[in-house]
Amino acid sequence: MTDLATLTNHQIRLAARPVGLPTRDNWSFTTEAVATPSPGGIVVKTLSLSLDPAMRGWMNEGKSYIPPVGIGEVMRAGGIGKVIASDNAKFAIGDVVTAGLGVQEYASFAEPEIKRAGVAKIDLRAGSIGQWLNVLGMPGMTGYFGLMDIGQPKEGETVVVSGAAGAVGQTVGQLAKIKGCRVVGIAGGAAKCDWVVNELGFDACIDYKAGPNAVRDGLKAHCANGVDIYFDNVGGDILDQVLARINRKARIIICGAISQYNNTTPIQGPKNYLSLLVNRARMEGMVVFDYADRYHLAIAEMAGYLRDGKMKSKEDVVVGLDTFPETLLKLFNGENFGKLVLQVAGE
Repeated sequence: MTDLATLTNHQIRLAARPVGLPTRDNWSFTTEAVATPSPGGIVVKTLSLSLDPAMRGWMNEGKSYIPPVGIGEVMRAGGIGKVIASDNAKFAIGDVVTAGLGVQEYASFAEPEIKRAGVAKIDLRAGSIGQWLNVLGMPGMTGYFGLMDIGQPKEGETVVVSGAAGAVGQTVGQLAKIKGCRVVGIAGGAAKCDWVVNELGFDACIDYKAGPNAVRDGLKAHCANGVDIYFDNVGGDILDQVLARINRKARIIICGAISQYNNTTPIQGPKNYLSLLVNRARMEGMVVFDYADRYHLAIAEMAGYLRDGKMKSKEDVVVGLDTFPETLLKLFNGENFGKLVLQVAGE
């Protein structure tokens, strides 16, 4: 058992709510002792954290699907860690768990907090730590339930997904191909588009950075028969361009709008929304936490795809807790290639 008295927990806390892109000034860097677990509690050493676009929304004051991170609180983040102290019969020292660990080296959970934080044991035989933060983690669950429950794909339909090389997009596209759909991705840069087509097996990928009309022209070329399902991770102009190409009874899944998250002006809504009326189409938002009681079903299915080589999982891993402020920004300038993971400690 680790001698907790010898450990210091380095933490990153929200110091001020950002306006536009967060900077290092929005964070405070604190240390505290690691306490012995309370009755029924556990202490987890953080191995890796998931960095996600949703984190930007959690920094804002105001009503949302989840309360904002409070000023002075450890920044919210999901991750993978190892139990290093336990007073709980359900968790043994050495167990690897997924949980809402926060941006810190060690997370202590009293017994009532264990369920709230979603602490659950994982099996590294089913996937690596990176895969458990990607296809088998929150992004994979988002892609799976957004596509399958809301999109309801049928063989032969055309599926378009933005942010195609990102964490959610790569799962959506591969899963849609497995289900027999034609899949067109939208991503930023030739390298990402080449990877999406040549490695993940998408039918085509549109490089939105290729010019002012790249998305419009790409949709015209690659979706000649229209769009049946659009999985939207970016919002803004790209959403409008896809709305102009949808088919009757199309389904649009609103997962995210990363193009709008750092706006200092009001969020731009869809200008082409009347296309929903004309085409009797449906646009529906989704929050992955609503499907928590069914995660195990999606994990079992997609772990099988990983094992059989039908699905790939690409992670962009950055090492070091202290790099968090700058690493997070990779999400918003399109620098990350794959699921963005912050490695805090080695296995």
